[in-house]
Amino acid sequence: MIAAGTAVAQEKVINLYSARHYQTDEALYADFTKQTGIKINRIEAGENELLERVKNEGANSPADVFITVDAARLAKADELNLFAPVQSKLLDARIPAHLRTKDWLAFSTRARVIVYNKSAVNAADVQNYEDLASPKLKGKVCVRSGSHPYNLSLGAALFEHLGAAKTEAWAKGLVANFARDPKGGDTDQIKAVAAGECGVTLANTYYVARLMRSDKPADKKVMESVGVIWPNQKTSGVHMNISGGGMLKTAPHKEAAVKFLEYLATDKAQAYFADGNNEWPVVAGVKVNNPALDALGKFKADTIHVGTLAKHQAEVQKIYDRALWR
Repeated sequence: MIAAGTAVAQEKVINLYSARHYQTDEALYADFTKQTGIKINRIEAGENELLERVKNEGANSPADVFITVDAARLAKADELNLFAPVQSKLLDARIPAHLRTKDWLAFSTRARVIVYNKSAVNAADVQNYEDLASPKLKGKVCVRSGSHPYNLSLGAALFEHLGAAKTEAWAKGLVANFARDPKGGDTDQIKAVAAGECGVTLANTYYVARLMRSDKPADKKVMESVGVIWPNQKTSGVHMNISGGGMLKTAPHKEAAVKFLEYLATDKAQAYFADGNNEWPVVAGVKVNNPALDALGKFKADTIHVGTLAKHQAEVQKIYDRALWR
């Protein structure tokens, strides 16, 4: 009886390894514990550090669930053979097929949009990702590193839609249009566009929404100077990336881990992603109460499979290296 009681007690906890660094997720975790009585022990670090830790821990790893942002990073965990397939009718029913693989799942999405300086660039000239390689934009493009997963995943989508040769030509054209060497994050790029340091950039929508929701006068001024384009609305749709996760093969609390993953697909958790961190729910019909997302408006999303995004990463990195997008 003692052994059985201990097993039950152990199931009342999950060990979460998280590379999501958003304070708004605190409410998510607290609500899960309130709903289920399962305590979350959380370790936060960069995804490379966490994956190295899981590898080093081996069969004795206490990690139950790994969550992070971007399909590229989830693919890296998958390549290390760390995930166990999750059998869940609820997850199969609620998460669209193109946003899950047999080993990991998306729980929220973010779009990679074009942000331009309204006084320096004509919106008609930047309607598609391909336009960023046009000679019209010579000296006007600023962007973060080509080795960053956000840009690798965009390249992977282009690779799937356009093929290798056209993706490489696009990357070389983009680099030829750089206003400066890549540096900083997406918010830095948006601010550089607003300041006139460059005319156009790429940014994930939650960075845009964060600036839109800010009460700081400087942030308000930034958003007054820039416009936002949903790219490729007449073709493939805007590139979408994800936050997601999966259960580890060595998870000591598998039942609780599945409950946690299922919780992330509930309407309440999906609303936390949207309202707290300006991401879109993956579950259809979830009510969102986010003025910035509402203001960004409706759009056509690319429905490329997340597994396909992951598959092309290595080839895209080689393309960017050859194009000197460092």
